[in-house]
Amino acid sequence: MKYFLILSALLFCFCSCVKDKPEVAIQPTIQVSASKKVYVINEGGFGYNQASVSFYDPATGQVIEDFYGQQNNAKLGDVAQHMVALNGNFYIVVNNSSKIIVCDNNFKKTGQINQLNSPRYIQVITNKKAYVSDFTANAINVVDLNANTKTGSIPCAGWTEKMVLIYNKVFVTNIRKNYLYVVDAGTDQLTDSIAIGFNTGEVVLDKNDKIWTLSSGTVSVNDEVLLSRIDPISNAIEAVFRLSKNDSPGNLCLNRTKDTLYFLNKGVFRFSILEQTLPQQAFIAAGKKNFYGLGISPNNYNIYVADVLDYTQKSNIYIFNAKGEQQSFFKAGIISNGFYFE
Repeated sequence: MKYFLILSALLFCFCSCVKDKPEVAIQPTIQVSASKKVYVINEGGFGYNQASVSFYDPATGQVIEDFYGQQNNAKLGDVAQHMVALNGNFYIVVNNSSKIIVCDNNFKKTGQINQLNSPRYIQVITNKKAYVSDFTANAINVVDLNANTKTGSIPCAGWTEKMVLIYNKVFVTNIRKNYLYVVDAGTDQLTDSIAIGFNTGEVVLDKNDKIWTLSSGTVSVNDEVLLSRIDPISNAIEAVFRLSKNDSPGNLCLNRTKDTLYFLNKGVFRFSILEQTLPQQAFIAAGKKNFYGLGISPNNYNIYVADVLDYTQKSNIYIFNAKGEQQSFFKAGIISNGFYFE
């Protein structure tokens, strides 16, 4: 009995001296398929360092809400604006952090482009050169994608926004001017301007190599709200469609075959490039949802719409088919503004 008591005391002392091991967080297993993926660009609240990129696998439905954070164990920065991919690299524009983050195929950070004021969108020009529009610089930035450095700038007064490239000409929208600017991509010189209406930030290129722009106007000065078609060879405006002056459209996109335009105007509107009049009703009604981001998959005709709720919660992402029928839903980061499709 004495030995039993001694043994029990020793065991008690030993157990009391051993500290509990901390619990190790188990990362969820992500089953990634071979299908092409979708990346959601999440602005995050301005000034809150909440920018992120969410990863979505359409084949499995798997989601990583902060893919960059998981892969790098670091914050992306403040206000993610745009993302493109080229030569096995991802380029993420982080607007309020005045930088572009460069990642490899696994979303591991490999570099950074600095010396940018308030970068907005990237337009790839060649395998080594790109233009970056800017909110405050009164210029278009020229960057070397091999060296990850800013190499110059093209003076352009105002807030430059989205761009398209065709015939070695870059057509640049400008929020604070009523012109679409034309830049020679070979000489990096501003060569022309096309009067298309105030507050133009949206531009796409259709299957016929025609340029479409969306000008939201300004209610305070009673500007017109316009959807315009432009010939990029002559720089002439071929057609103009007028929306209500109370409208505030944005997020102009094209479908897979580039023959149908989509844009947000509270709900999702759809417009064939062959039609002569704009639709009067939304193709997908917003209801009580706060639609903010829009993207059309080039791999099928699926429509991705981001509901940012009250701008503080994680966004709801709705996926619709070409008939406007909801197919799926997932959560992304805070204030989802756009999509990148592989």
